[in-house]
Amino acid sequence: MNDPKTAESKAILVVGAGDATGGAIARRFAREGYIACVTRRTADKLHPLVEQIEAAGGKAVPFGSDARKEDEVIELVTHIEKEIAPIEVAVFNVGGNVRFGILQTTTRVYTKVWEMAALAGFLTGREVARVMVPRNRGSIFFTGATASLRGRDGFAAFSGAKHALRALAQSMARELGPQGIHVAHLVIDGAIDTAFIRETFPERYKLKEQEGILDPDAIAEAYWQLHMQKKSAWTHEQDLRPWLEAW
Repeated sequence: MNDPKTAESKAILVVGAGDATGGAIARRFAREGYIACVTRRTADKLHPLVEQIEAAGGKAVPFGSDARKEDEVIELVTHIEKEIAPIEVAVFNVGGNVRFGILQTTTRVYTKVWEMAALAGFLTGREVARVMVPRNRGSIFFTGATASLRGRDGFAAFSGAKHALRALAQSMARELGPQGIHVAHLVIDGAIDTAFIRETFPERYKLKEQEGILDPDAIAEAYWQLHMQKKSAWTHEQDLRPWLEAW
């Protein structure tokens, strides 16, 4: 980051800034002047995203951080607050979608998915809440999935973790809303325009021509609009799905 911290600076923290949804959210907020603090477990993978944001005139700072580790989350939030800008928005966008039959789901698999999609969400939410509450403002958004609402065969671990994340979001919203913090949970229901979908499910990907899969930029716009809502009409939960998705 070339420009020094100023009184007007504001940051968005995107935990899980991947090549699709997380990256699109970071770009959308950077367009509005937010410093995009983006994280993945490997910082090198963030270079293309940072270059995109900077090429468009925005500011971005990459971090290699494991959101499952308490000390790393604390260090991350502390560093951003002290060295970059106040965190006005935090987005927890970590996935963890794996499929195993219940008889094949090991303790290691279940624990790892829970750590990624539930524990990491708790740590992120708690630490950003610590810095937002004294300011009486801020937005904390959690990315959910169809599995947040119902279980399905083969997804015991993922559904359990996503149900837990949804419950966390509800509890935080009730506690932090009266303190000026907007907490929301977004259910992303459907295939997203990613390289994984293009390569693994080519027939499904063809639906892109009909706007039949989720556009990451359209998802990002929903996050921006949530952040801009007035306190008199805050949304806590929002579903986003393509118009032809069965549900």
